[in-house]
Amino acid sequence: MFYFDPMYVVFLAPALLLMLYAQWRVRSTVGKYGQIPNRLGLSGAQVARAILDRNGLFDIPVEVTPGQLTDHYDPLRRVVRLSEPVYYARSVAALGIAAQETGHAIQHQQGYVPLQLRTAIVPVVNLGTNLGWIMILAGILVGITGLAWVGVALFASGTLFALLTLPVEFDASRRALAALTTMGIVDRTELDQNREVLNAAALTYVAGLVAAVLNLLYWISVVSGMQRRSE
Repeated sequence: MFYFDPMYVVFLAPALLLMLYAQWRVRSTVGKYGQIPNRLGLSGAQVARAILDRNGLFDIPVEVTPGQLTDHYDPLRRVVRLSEPVYYARSVAALGIAAQETGHAIQHQQGYVPLQLRTAIVPVVNLGTNLGWIMILAGILVGITGLAWVGVALFASGTLFALLTLPVEFDASRRALAALTTMGIVDRTELDQNREVLNAAALTYVAGLVAAVLNLLYWISVVSGMQRRSE
C-alpha cells in the first residue's frame, strides 16, 4: 500500500517538478553551447589535460567514456572520464564540462574535505539506498518500529551524500571557471557562457538534494506514525 500512498506523491511532487526542470535546463543549455565552437578550437580532452598538467597532475589520465552527460572524476582510480561529446568536441560547452571534472581532481590533490567525506561514505550510501527502504517496509509489515528506524538511518546516508555533493560541485565549478580564465582558454563571452552551463548542471544537484530530503521526510513521517500508534 505504501507504493500508492497519496502522501508520497504530495511529499515528492515539488522535487520531481524541480528535477524535470533541472534536466530540461541542463540539456537545453549544453545543447545550445555544444553547437558553438570555442575560439581556440580546443577539444574537451585537450582542455582537461592542460588544466591537469598546469596543476602538476601529470599522472591522472583523461579517458573517454560512453554516453552523454556521463562525465565524472573517479577518486578511487584517479582518472578523469569525459563523455564522447565532451572528449572530442571543440565546443564552448565542452570547455566548461571538461574543466569542471578536473576541478574534482584538484580537490582530491588538495585534500578538499567535503570530497573526502563524500568518497568515504560511498560504501554506506550503497548499502543504505539498497537496503534501507527494505528494512523500513519490513519493520512496518512485521510491526517492529526499531527495525524501521534502522532502515530510516540507512536511508538517510543517501541524503547526506546529496548534501555533501553541493559544496563539492559548486567548488569544482568555481575552480573550473578560474582555470579557464587564468589560463586564457576563454574570453569574457565564453566565460559567461560556461558559467551558464555549469549553473545549469548545478541545479540538477540541488534538485537531487531536495528529492533526497523530501524522500527521507516521508519515511520519517511514516515510521513516526507507526510508533505513535504502537504506544
